[in-house]
Amino acid sequence: MYDNSSIQNLLASHQSGWSLDQRFYTDPNVYACELERILLRNWFMAGHVSQIPRSGDFIVSRMDQESAIIVRTSDGSIKAFANVCRHRGSLICLENQGSVRSLRCPYHGWTYDLDGDLIASRSMPAEWDKSEYSLKSVSIEIMGGLIFICFCDDPPSFSAAKRDLSEPMTIFGFDNMKIAAKKTYPMAANWKLAVENYQECYHCASAHPDYAKMHTLMLDTNKRDRLQKKMLSRFGACGLKDIELDFIDTHAPAGEQGYGYSRTALFEGYKTGSRNGEPLAPLLGQLTGWDGGASDWSFGPFTYILSYSDHQVAYVFTPVDAMNCQCEVYWMVRSDAEEGRDYIIDDLIWLWDVTTQADEKIIVNNWAGVKSRYYSPGPFSGMEDMESRYIDWIVRELVSTSSETEYQ
Repeated sequence: MYDNSSIQNLLASHQSGWSLDQRFYTDPNVYACELERILLRNWFMAGHVSQIPRSGDFIVSRMDQESAIIVRTSDGSIKAFANVCRHRGSLICLENQGSVRSLRCPYHGWTYDLDGDLIASRSMPAEWDKSEYSLKSVSIEIMGGLIFICFCDDPPSFSAAKRDLSEPMTIFGFDNMKIAAKKTYPMAANWKLAVENYQECYHCASAHPDYAKMHTLMLDTNKRDRLQKKMLSRFGACGLKDIELDFIDTHAPAGEQGYGYSRTALFEGYKTGSRNGEPLAPLLGQLTGWDGGASDWSFGPFTYILSYSDHQVAYVFTPVDAMNCQCEVYWMVRSDAEEGRDYIIDDLIWLWDVTTQADEKIIVNNWAGVKSRYYSPGPFSGMEDMESRYIDWIVRELVSTSSETEYQ
């Protein structure tokens, strides 16, 4: 076990531009520090408003041992509550999604209305004041139909992200989308390895042949720039604008949640992420044509979206515990698109389903090596700059709390 001074020494020993020391992945005290300072203090995407269209519809979202009920209330608003009964702490909603008239604890029957107020508590004293035992609220934000939650009472502000991302989100019609498919991919590895893998495309050419046929991120800068110019020349005719925002967590304004946006060219012949490069669904939002590109979005440290012109794919990474994590993937299309007529599910999910399955194997193999006695940090390549920045941010976040709290 490592006391607080040992964690401080570990943090101080990290060399920027290199991967992390083994203990960052294997030491439960480091994970406890991450949980308190990073994992429970930042926003992550918990779902989409299209999943809960009617009053009483709910979804459940988790981060480590915390669980939240996200419910459409009687007046049509959306609220989030801790999935913990105020009686003796049982989980209330045991299913991941459903529709109810009230929230009833399966243990002793305590019942709450859709606003979280306790309305039934059998066999309690006559003077019992139910108003003091409402469900505890969880921080919630809705941006372009995306539902974000945070398990702390004073999360970073989303104001800057909402302001700066408003224009590109309008162009892609975020408020006019629906979830066409969702899959959860369990990964037997520390959560950081999963996010690190997503941050870099150094592995793409060798590990993801289908992805590599259409995406240009693995090219050197000069080759990619030539394709970028062709893509940019099409923007005006396609309803797009040249927008690039780099306020991810490493560069976020003080007190604000990090965010980012950019668009990268696909290889010639590819309009979208499909087997043959041809469209998979109707054009999104205000788009009027095919520029041959795909947009990358970041919303905080756990949520990433890839927008093609006809659909988008959201990636959300969350830990299950110190040694396991999961990746939830959402495929979104225009809200009026009809399955079977406008899109085929198997075709829509194909690329990022096979890619994520391959990533799961890569990440688990990485985890096996990181746990070895022979592991030691290695230097990053020029194609791992985003991963390097992300790791430096994690270290800085942990440094800022290590002197305040002891993890023993």
